[in-house]
Amino acid sequence: MSTPTRDQVQAAPKVLLHDHLDGGLRPQTIVELAAEIGHELPAADPESLGRWFTESADSGSLVRYLETFDHTVAVMQNGPAIARVARECVEDLAADGVVYAEVRYAPEQHVGGGMTLDEVVAAVQEGFDAGMAASGGRIVVRQLLTAMRHQARSMEIAELAIAWRDRGVAGFDIAGAEAGFPPTRHLDAFEYLQRENAHFTIHAGEAFGLPSIWEAIQWCGADRLGHGVRIIDDITVHDDGSVELGRLAAYVRDQRIPLEMCPSSNIQTGAAESFAAHPIGLLTDLRFRVTVNTDNRLMSGTSMTQEMHGLVEAFGYSLGDLRWFTINAMKSAFLPFDERLTLIDDVIKPGYAALEAAVSSA
Repeated sequence: MSTPTRDQVQAAPKVLLHDHLDGGLRPQTIVELAAEIGHELPAADPESLGRWFTESADSGSLVRYLETFDHTVAVMQNGPAIARVARECVEDLAADGVVYAEVRYAPEQHVGGGMTLDEVVAAVQEGFDAGMAASGGRIVVRQLLTAMRHQARSMEIAELAIAWRDRGVAGFDIAGAEAGFPPTRHLDAFEYLQRENAHFTIHAGEAFGLPSIWEAIQWCGADRLGHGVRIIDDITVHDDGSVELGRLAAYVRDQRIPLEMCPSSNIQTGAAESFAAHPIGLLTDLRFRVTVNTDNRLMSGTSMTQEMHGLVEAFGYSLGDLRWFTINAMKSAFLPFDERLTLIDDVIKPGYAALEAAVSSA
């Protein structure tokens, strides 16, 4: 089966589970919002600013990568600005062929201008609702509320997620530097969410290794792993080509724990050397529950189309492989089962079938 072109990847229905709201702003929007509040930027025009973000993030250091958020977060400190960023996020994802997305952000980082946590969530939802309405029903977007792992507000954010669970918030997450800030520091929040029958993912196994993944799953009860790329450290490929899974890797695969993989971001932060060398290839061959994601579209200068097409070029994936990634993601979404099934049966499968028919008849 031939590999799809970039245009065909663009047209394919896509599902996005790991995307940061404050990592996907349009450079033009940052320039305009910064001018409104008098925030100084490292570059004055949108093109130069966009280049600065990608170059600064392309350092091989997660800590340096995270520093770029100082500017995006700075311009997201009032309701109208947050709502605008959220609306444009939905517009950009819909234009990229995304049919379902869970977009995460840390409400605690957007209260510097005097907003309450509740007002921040409401502003994001206002923007998401406007973007979905403008798309004409082509995309469904839900919020994931993130707590910063180096702070002590995770229980407060978890309670916020529960308060908004029927109003646009699908789940909870923790993010930030992994080393020195294990997920077990937030165990009370995770236990609370479990008692509330709520969904949560945990950034784990990105810049830190197997202990981070193990704690996220076995101590905290994560439904999904944000990145999880270091699970490769528990897999041995022998000289004869045979593959041996350690107990943790085998558990992750057996339990179908979704891996929210973000190739371009992982290359930038040093977790992988290239698309071709990214563990996603082996993990896909071994049929882990792999999903493909953008992480931070601004910092990585990327999109779902770019991520998927990069994998096509690196591994020769077909439309069938991309459909597999997409259905994996939709199965793993924090959306009610019937809604997931409807998107798979009525949108994703027909979308890929039409593309495959067009390719075969060309």
